[in-house]
Amino acid sequence: MPVSERFLSLLGFQLSQFVDCADVRSLVVYVTHQEVEGHPTLMPVGQWPADGRALAALEGDSRLRVPAEERRWLPLRDQQLLLGALQVETSSGTWPEPLRQRLQAVALCLTEALSLDLEQRRLQARLERQDEQLRLLVHQLRNPLTALRTFGHLLRRRLEQDSDNRSLVEGLLAEERQLNRYVDAISDLAGGEVLIAPSSSPQPLLLPPMLTGPEGQPLAEPLEPLLQRAAATAALQGRHWQRPELLPEWRGDSGAVAEILANLLENAFRYSPAGSAVGLHVGRSSGGGPILTVWDGGPAISAEERELIFERGRRGSSGAQRPGTGLGLALARDLARGLGGELALLIPPCLSDPSLPQQGNAFRLSLPPGLQTAPAPAAGR
Repeated sequence: MPVSERFLSLLGFQLSQFVDCADVRSLVVYVTHQEVEGHPTLMPVGQWPADGRALAALEGDSRLRVPAEERRWLPLRDQQLLLGALQVETSSGTWPEPLRQRLQAVALCLTEALSLDLEQRRLQARLERQDEQLRLLVHQLRNPLTALRTFGHLLRRRLEQDSDNRSLVEGLLAEERQLNRYVDAISDLAGGEVLIAPSSSPQPLLLPPMLTGPEGQPLAEPLEPLLQRAAATAALQGRHWQRPELLPEWRGDSGAVAEILANLLENAFRYSPAGSAVGLHVGRSSGGGPILTVWDGGPAISAEERELIFERGRRGSSGAQRPGTGLGLALARDLARGLGGELALLIPPCLSDPSLPQQGNAFRLSLPPGLQTAPAPAAGR
């Protein structure tokens, strides 16, 4: 059972406090090393005084493991698991009560430290196994994605004169590129790369670097594939989909904005009842910043859940029986505030803009002005 440097540092401090005890001749701390078969061996890891003695491991049949008049053993035991032992040699066979209490306290402290050491090693081994499996899965996932990209390019070439179906293939290729971005982000996370928010944020983990930026990217670039995806989803589900006529020529961290809108649109299609309409509305605030509202025509979210659904791991009653993590809205609001904006739930949608329905739910994303000009027409209506 190896021990950490932190444990050895603690061990030295605990043993050195007996320098004022004339009755104590030596202290030795052993940790358990379990062989495949037979009794565990006790391996020495520290001693006091540090007089240079070479201490050997104690096998199960060693005579030194047997208590004697001037040598006693205090087990370092976590429930039924023997982690090690503290060997105490004194100048007499009797221990004064203060000495006994001090030795018991040291034994308890070392037991807790060894237990934490053992748990840390178990967690580290588990993380290393998970990391290895994650890297393998990422590697294997790239193969079908490459095949999808190849087939998509071949299909686009065959449909070069078919403008209606060619747009569907373009949508497939756009989704494949987005999947590759997620795979790259997972690969970076497996290597320990994470994006940490400022220390003032109560939620430190936001998006991996691969899913944000670049700064100054036009919002229309990552937004157009989301609109194509929404139109295809609505067609498959038999819903009415209302896309915006104009897209804001906003520049900033468009990757983060796209992640917010992707979560909102996914929720709208997933949790609103079949047949209800879904849409994205684009407006502008009095300060010049864009306002993007994802709305649906389903039943209004209950009043007691309207803030609850923004908490991490919390989900509304309409999604309780559906697969999901309850992280989407919490992540979206954190990202919005990190951009200097805000994400709010408005019921009914017409509270966000009078042209929107008078029943349903609307999630309004307000952004700071950024680098923007007049709205541009949305392509591919």
